[in-house]
Amino acid sequence: MAEVILKSVGKLYPGGVRAVHDVDLHVRHGEFVVLVGPSGCGKSTTLRMVAGLEEISEGTISIGGRVVNDIAPSDRDIAMVFQNYALYPHMTVGQNMAFGLERRRRHGSVVRSLLSPSYAAERRSEGARIQARVDEAAGLLGLQPLLHRMPRELSGGQRQRVAVGRAIVRDPAVFLFDEPLSNLDAKLRGEMRTELRVLHRRLGATMMYVTHDQEEAMGLADRIVVMKDGLVQQVGAPTELYDQPVNRFVAGFIGTPTMNFVDGTVERDGGGVALRWAGGRIPLPHCTALATTRAAIGIRPDTLVPTADGAFRGTVQSIEFLGDRADALIESHGVRLNARVPTNIARSLREGESIALGMPAVAHVFDGDGFRAV
Repeated sequence: MAEVILKSVGKLYPGGVRAVHDVDLHVRHGEFVVLVGPSGCGKSTTLRMVAGLEEISEGTISIGGRVVNDIAPSDRDIAMVFQNYALYPHMTVGQNMAFGLERRRRHGSVVRSLLSPSYAAERRSEGARIQARVDEAAGLLGLQPLLHRMPRELSGGQRQRVAVGRAIVRDPAVFLFDEPLSNLDAKLRGEMRTELRVLHRRLGATMMYVTHDQEEAMGLADRIVVMKDGLVQQVGAPTELYDQPVNRFVAGFIGTPTMNFVDGTVERDGGGVALRWAGGRIPLPHCTALATTRAAIGIRPDTLVPTADGAFRGTVQSIEFLGDRADALIESHGVRLNARVPTNIARSLREGESIALGMPAVAHVFDGDGFRAV
């Protein structure tokens, strides 16, 4: 295990295109940190700089207390799992998993053969150690029955496990994952997510993981790094980002379905503050210090409940049943609201009918610049 520390790290491409801005991040020993954000936000570039596959334009990266800015990827004591698996098609599963260690062994074989009269015995012993590592990793990932198969004989999920196994065999200080599940279908992604989380607990390893899927990030991470336009927006535990987003972008990106936003004008009357929008006036009793004239209320879909005298009155546009719950889309005075409700309530709704939704006790307020006010 090792900690990874990024200090003021940036990436500037020729032509003045800046992909990453001034990233500060401390990944602790044994922590599972997920970088998440939309395409082009700089998350993969940041991971590739940690791996040494992209040069750093500014700042420093340390792994295990050692600055690695000028150290080759092969000498950084990291293992990376890619989106495309990168398995050798002419090698068996076992050979693919052992390849990195076998390559090191072959690289040093000439020198050892000249210096050591017991080279053959040492080589056999090292081969046995490599095989033991492969067997151990295969056991962790359920790959033992597949060790003699070729990659073309495997499913997508099995290939992904082989790629993870190859990384485990190397026993690195840090594991790096670059959208490893994006090629899998929804069911396999869910299964592999669970396997990776269990694997992390077993190994106690330091892991950095990149994904554009916020559900994947929420399910895997000890802490999440949310990025946008090359900038870190917020770093925190999944529950912290969900309950206390620092700005409107994080609030809208984290959570499924996405948070509802109701924009309006801030009104002050007798010391009280309220939001005036097309559908009426919503009191903001905890926002007396709100300095802007424009603001928005953020409401999680699962906190909107149908009620007779709700603050939001509109029309049911669609209902999507998802087993024990359903997502209802409501249009209210030109604003579209997503409400996640239990199936037994959703069954009583009809598309095209009028409905009222109650204002939840807990709502988020964002000022005119998109920063969290409450």
